[in-house]
Amino acid sequence: MNELPVGRRVAQWRVRRNMTQQQFADRLGKSKSWVDKVERGVRRLERVSNLREVAETLRIDVEVLLAARPVRPTPVAAGVDGIRTALARYHLRGTTKPPLVEELRARLDHAEQSYRHARYPALLALLPGLLDAAREAQAARPGATDALLVRVYALTALVLVKVDQGELAWLAADRGMTVALATNDPQVAAVATVSLSQALRSRGRRRPALDAALVAADRIGAHEVGGVSPASVALRATLLLQAALAAASGGDKRLAHQSLDQAATIAGDIGPGRAAVEAARVVADAALGDVTTATARHERLVAGDGWLCLPPEHRAAYLLDVARAYALGGDLHRAGRAVLDAERAARNEVHDRPAVRKLVAVVWRSADAPAGLAQLAAALRVT
Repeated sequence: MNELPVGRRVAQWRVRRNMTQQQFADRLGKSKSWVDKVERGVRRLERVSNLREVAETLRIDVEVLLAARPVRPTPVAAGVDGIRTALARYHLRGTTKPPLVEELRARLDHAEQSYRHARYPALLALLPGLLDAAREAQAARPGATDALLVRVYALTALVLVKVDQGELAWLAADRGMTVALATNDPQVAAVATVSLSQALRSRGRRRPALDAALVAADRIGAHEVGGVSPASVALRATLLLQAALAAASGGDKRLAHQSLDQAATIAGDIGPGRAAVEAARVVADAALGDVTTATARHERLVAGDGWLCLPPEHRAAYLLDVARAYALGGDLHRAGRAVLDAERAARNEVHDRPAVRKLVAVVWRSADAPAGLAQLAAALRVT
């Protein structure tokens, strides 16, 4: 039964209930032709209301019709345990070999690419070994590999925020900040601050997140006196966006817009930088309670070319924020579409983030929700 398409499941349950197609159609208030087309897969059950009506007539739960196959448990929990163990390892094993810095850098580049594509289970499995290797390299070559260790701690914190491990993310980000400040390099400190600000915001500590981001943005701006590198520009803009989101979530409209405007000036008019600023404006407007402006901005953003320049993780995470804005405004159909668009952009962003289950649980029950959202709800087991 689990391997059958929805229409075939309808047919089998109808037979189990000893109903002819005509009897089933009469109870649904549909034609016999409509039932026949559904059972043959010619007509799809697109609306949640139709799915519910069919399930109620057959006296079964909706998820019985939708679950295409048993849901396999994800390795997220095991990956989090591995990171927790790695962070608790204070005494590293000694090594007589010099660290292979280029190999470590390549491993880190691969891990960061996995994050940009929201491959969280694979990334969680990689990070404990990467943490150990980066710490060993820093112990063997103090100073020469500090920036790499900071990047590893920052990446660890970012992925832990995604899987709702805010306290552990804060620990990883704080360790990265400790290493970064010892380097006296504002750019390295900026890398650490981005993840620290996100970890603080995930725990509701908006003011410290805001202050940390603004201080780091000012430091990196003051440091680039003889010419601004592209990396510094991107980092400063990102820090200002973090500050704007922290300000917006705290209700500070003036500071949120000021930080967004500064980020827009730095990012310029084209490319992913500008798209990131516009996406942050949408999220900030929604956080400030201006849902109408937020959703109008969103429609303009996704109609432009710059939108597709953003990494899959960024697009999917943003679409989930947009879904919450639509839900807040009472438009549950568009909220459902945004969730499904997020799943298409980066599947793991939807399936491996605990916070998404709460959103789906609210939206899918609406009669206006798209049928695909009911399938997602069944896959996430929130029905």
